[in-house]
Amino acid sequence: MSLLQRVGSRRGALVMAVAALLTLAAIQKLSDEPEIALVIGEPYEAMRQRSSARIDPVIPGHSWFNVPKSDARLRFADPEFGFVTPLARFFTVGFGRDERIDGVRMSPQVEPLLLDDTLKVVLDLQEQWRNAGWVPIRVKDFPSFADTPQWRAQLQGVKNVEKAYWRAGDKYQLMLVVGRFKDVKHPTEERYLITLGIHRSRGVQ
Repeated sequence: MSLLQRVGSRRGALVMAVAALLTLAAIQKLSDEPEIALVIGEPYEAMRQRSSARIDPVIPGHSWFNVPKSDARLRFADPEFGFVTPLARFFTVGFGRDERIDGVRMSPQVEPLLLDDTLKVVLDLQEQWRNAGWVPIRVKDFPSFADTPQWRAQLQGVKNVEKAYWRAGDKYQLMLVVGRFKDVKHPTEERYLITLGIHRSRGVQ
């Protein structure tokens, strides 16, 4: 092997080693993020035991909701229809009198996002749902989001609020909402808020 070949081989090995370290770092960062891991319909206490983010127990005999004690991502832990969101600051977990989880409402972001970042989050979630077997519903009136000039123009409408609906078999249904948001920290920028609501399926086609 020539000197040039040896240098090239070492350089290739170094590039692979750096890539592996970056991947491990990304995985470690993700695993270190506080998370709420749940399934709609399960006992609320099972969610508390599974989650790394702190959240208060149920209020016995009440239908209400609790909020994680810190920013947290959602790991929807259904073995077939699971997915993971980015960190969320607005995050509520609802429960019924039977002390079971009856719904989630959250914004999968820690601040209002620019349009490019908003679409990145939304399209990643839709891809996860699609890969996990969720299907879009009510598409005639509420088509799934896409990164197209038409969609960007719709989202940039000052009063526009766009929605899409997805369903997981006969078990769960979710609503995804995106709208303009006036961010006082960035008054000259177009910022957006994503809202995600998940609950048991209600038979909507």
